[in-house]
Amino acid sequence: MTTFEYDVAIVGAGTAGCYAGATIANEGYDVVIVERKDEAEAGHIACGDALKGADKFPESIPKSHIESSFTNTEVDHGQFEIPQEDAVLDIPVPGELAVIDRYEYGRRIIDGAERAGAAFHYDTVVQDVLQDERGRVYGFEATKKGEYKRYEADVVLDGAGALSLLQDKIDFDGTTFDTNVRYSQFSSAYREIIEVDEPVEWSDALVFKPTKRSAGYLWYFPRTPTEINVGLGFQMNEEPMQLVSDLREDIQQRPELKNATVKDKLGAALPTRRPYDSAVAPGYIAIGDSAAHVNPISGGGIAGAAYAGQYAGEQVIEAIESDDVSEGSLWRYNERVMDHYGGRYAALDIYNIFSTAYDLDDLLALLAALPAEKLSDALYSGSANVGLGLKIQVLIKSFGHWGTLKNLYETKSLADRLLDHYETYPSTPDEFGVWQRERDRIMDDIYAKTGADPKY
Repeated sequence: MTTFEYDVAIVGAGTAGCYAGATIANEGYDVVIVERKDEAEAGHIACGDALKGADKFPESIPKSHIESSFTNTEVDHGQFEIPQEDAVLDIPVPGELAVIDRYEYGRRIIDGAERAGAAFHYDTVVQDVLQDERGRVYGFEATKKGEYKRYEADVVLDGAGALSLLQDKIDFDGTTFDTNVRYSQFSSAYREIIEVDEPVEWSDALVFKPTKRSAGYLWYFPRTPTEINVGLGFQMNEEPMQLVSDLREDIQQRPELKNATVKDKLGAALPTRRPYDSAVAPGYIAIGDSAAHVNPISGGGIAGAAYAGQYAGEQVIEAIESDDVSEGSLWRYNERVMDHYGGRYAALDIYNIFSTAYDLDDLLALLAALPAEKLSDALYSGSANVGLGLKIQVLIKSFGHWGTLKNLYETKSLADRLLDHYETYPSTPDEFGVWQRERDRIMDDIYAKTGADPKY
C-alpha cells in the first residue's frame, strides 16, 4: 500500500474542493485533491448550469479564470410557468446571472487549483477513513485501479457531494457534526443538454415549470439561444417519477424544442434541505453539497460551494498554524457559512416544508396570485415585506384559497423568526446546544402551523 502525506487532503474535485484546494495551496501548504473520475471526465457533473451571483467569486480562483465557461450572460429573470392557471410569472432575480457550460467550468476550476499548486489524484475512490482513538480524522484509505492507497493529513475536507461516503464511515460521537440527515431531505434529478434548430424566444430567462406528478419541477436554462440545459427532479420522500420519460414528454410538447438533439445526459442526487447545523469535527470539515450548502428551493449551490471552499481553506490554514485541528479550532468555518448564506437558506427551507402540506393545485393557484417582486424576495432572501395595498391585491386574486394564503403569511412570520435566530449562531461549540434547542422549538411551531410532517 502506498502512503501519501499532505497538510490537507480533499475528497472531490467539484467547486468546493477546488476552491478550498486553491485557497490552501496559495498559502504554500501541501494539498491533494482526490477524484474518483478519470482526468478527462473530471469536472463533468450533473447540474442545472445556472449561476446566481456570477459577479461574486472568491479570489483564490478569480472570476476572470472561469469566465470562458459563461455561455449566456444575458439571462436576467426567471419565468415560472403554471399551466393549471394558464399563467406565466415573470420573476426578477437579484444579482448577476449566468448560464454556464458546466464541464468547461469544471475544467477551469481544476486548472485554477492546479495553478495554485494543488495536486490531483484521479481514478481514486475512497473506501474508508482514518480516525484515531480520540476521534480525530487524520486521513482515509482509497483504491486506484485496484491498488490500495493511504492518505494521511492534518485535516480532511469532504467535498464528495450529496450523501457522502465519508460521513457513513466517520464516528461522530462526542462532536457537534450534524447527523440528522436522511434520504427524504434530498432530491433525485436528471438533466440533458439539447440542441435546437432555431433560437428560443426565452433565451434571456430561466424557465421553471411544476411537474405533473410528485413534488418537483422542470427547468429549461438556455446556455445559448439554441443550446438548452433541460431537467427535472423530485423529493426522494415522494412517489418516484420516471425522470427520463417525463422529461421527454414535456420537451415534445414544446414546439420551440421540436427535433431537439440530445448532446449530453446525467443524473444526480441533490440536497434540498437546510445547511448542516455544524459541518466540523476534529480534523474534518464538510464543504459544499456534502454539508447541504444549497438553496433548498432549487438545489442550486455553485456560489455557496465556492465560498464554503474558501472559508474552509482559510480556517484550515489557521488551525494548522496554531497546531490545533480540534472542533473548536475549526468552528469559525460554521459561523462564516451561517452568516453569509446558511441562515437565509434555512429560512427558505420553511417554504419547502410548507409546500409539502398542501395540494399542488391549491399552491399553484396561490402562487399565481402573489406579486412577482415579493415572490422573488422570498425565494432569494428568505423573507419579504408585503404592504397593505399588495395584501388587498393578493386577497382579490386569491379568492377561494384564503385559508392557504393565511397559513402562508403565518409561515412567513415563522420563517422571519427563524432567520433572526440564525443571526445568533454561536461563536463556540459550547453554546451550540442551547442555540439548537431554541431553533428546534421554532421548527416545532412551524410544523404545528403548516401541518407538515417533520423534515428533521
